[in-house]
Amino acid sequence: MKNGNNNTARKWLIFWTLFIGIGAVAGGLSMILDPSGKLLHMDSMLPYFQKLPFADVLFQDLLFSGFALLIVNELTNLTAAVLLLRKKRLGVILGGIFGITLMLWICFQFYMFPLNFMSTAYFLFGLCQAITGFAAWRLLEKEEQKS
Repeated sequence: MKNGNNNTARKWLIFWTLFIGIGAVAGGLSMILDPSGKLLHMDSMLPYFQKLPFADVLFQDLLFSGFALLIVNELTNLTAAVLLLRKKRLGVILGGIFGITLMLWICFQFYMFPLNFMSTAYFLFGLCQAITGFAAWRLLEKEEQKS
């Protein structure tokens, strides 16, 4: 990854994976530590979870959601960040894929919750991450073709 454009795209992808991953640690741990949702002022959102399958078992509090957030957004993005920092090709690919994963996660929120700033912002963050990942991948492909 010697190309300046590719290096810039990779650095932006590192930013997005760390931003989303660290944010998911904060949100997920907060939900696990206080499953009632009061710590994050999300207790009023719990009734919206009742639209989901198994709501009577999994969504009476935020415990399951906290673990899901850690697995789906924290573990994945921080893994991609480590791979990117080690300049591994897989980090570029996964970084972009996990941007798409975040957008899908937020689409569930669009279904469950009323339109809100936080969900919309994170959908846009996921879009930025996916676009950055695609750009970094395309630049990496071009660089590899030159070699």
